[in-house]
Amino acid sequence: MFPERLKELRKRSGFSQKSLSVQLGVSQQAVGKWETGRSSPDPETLGRLAALLGTSSDDLLGLAAVQPAAAAQRFFGGYEESPIPVVGTVRAGFGALAFEEDYGVEYARVKDPSSYFYLVVKGDSMEPRISDGDLALVHRQPTLENGDLGVMVYGDEGEGTLKKYVLRGNAVVLQPFNPAYEPRVLRGEELDKLFIAGKVVETKAKW
Repeated sequence: MFPERLKELRKRSGFSQKSLSVQLGVSQQAVGKWETGRSSPDPETLGRLAALLGTSSDDLLGLAAVQPAAAAQRFFGGYEESPIPVVGTVRAGFGALAFEEDYGVEYARVKDPSSYFYLVVKGDSMEPRISDGDLALVHRQPTLENGDLGVMVYGDEGEGTLKKYVLRGNAVVLQPFNPAYEPRVLRGEELDKLFIAGKVVETKAKW
């Protein structure tokens, strides 16, 4: 049913009721009512909600036909193309990550679409490999391995930054590719304010 499916996908996608309501331009109370079955979104809002959660309206409503895994569309060992939400800003606040500035969707072939988001890259700190305006496909995960390219948020109300994640002893270095920018070195209590939004698995040139 819709309420249970909405709550499941919202949590899996890393949204709080508040952050999801901000993305949709509705009140947090409205999202709460949808999840308790006291009301339902209009068709236009339902479509936007489905796109944010990386699924279809039919799936959210429990109407999508379940296909055997063997029948799923595949190509060259890949997966069916799915809509992934595109966001402009990742922020940390109140112990949770919030995704802001809705730029619609972009398509990607991934196993679990609800575990991904696209981020519009801002600035030139990752030049020459990644440019301002490029799209980064990010897998939502709370940890990174040494050397991974990730989206990280520093500070209680900080904005997400795309950097190379480097472990150096007891410190974490947020390393830019552009030599004109200094790396940020975090140690001790500073690490408590570092939030990992996910791992960058692919980038696309300006769209």
